[in-house]
Amino acid sequence: MEKMIDYIKRNRVSSTELADCLGKRGGVQGVSAVNRGHFRVGKVFWTCAFGGTNWNVHEQIQDVEEGDVVFVEAIDCDDKAVFGELVCKYLFLYRQAAAVVVTGKVRDVPRIMKENWPVWCTGFNPIGCSNDKPTQPLDASFVRERRETYANTIAVCDDTGVVIVPKDQMNENLLSKLEWIEEQEDIWFECIDRKKMSTFETVCLKKYLRSES
Repeated sequence: MEKMIDYIKRNRVSSTELADCLGKRGGVQGVSAVNRGHFRVGKVFWTCAFGGTNWNVHEQIQDVEEGDVVFVEAIDCDDKAVFGELVCKYLFLYRQAAAVVVTGKVRDVPRIMKENWPVWCTGFNPIGCSNDKPTQPLDASFVRERRETYANTIAVCDDTGVVIVPKDQMNENLLSKLEWIEEQEDIWFECIDRKKMSTFETVCLKKYLRSES
């Protein structure tokens, strides 16, 4: 995992390139950056808010480690904001999280923007979840499944969106694909910039392969 995180950081592999290497998969649907210009990579820390309360989030983020990408699922939260400035400040200043990704809404957006925190979410809402203890626990099998799914995974976050590398793709084969796609991008831009090929000739027909043979 550390080797892959280091490679992605050093080569600034975009979420687009990563998704291509994963066979056009891995994207977290619906989320976009609150603040532009951030590029963040890290181990995924999964938690969730459910039933209109963020109690579970407050409880679990105490275990976030430095460099983690905190991935928060919003489940049955009635479109309310999961959290805002307070949680973001705690995560970024005191837990040293790399990024926060919420599959729901956030609030205190002016402050999040002023601090330029690397937050990705589906939108904004001034009405937030409660912080009451849930009356019923979330289904244990669901929690186990989610934790198993996101354990030892990596998230790449940039202006295009967020892509998560599944654990079964965390191998040398993916590293080879990442190296290959970097080379392919260089070739494609050379084709349209220097060889004056169209994108159809370059991407679809791959005329550069014939010209090299």
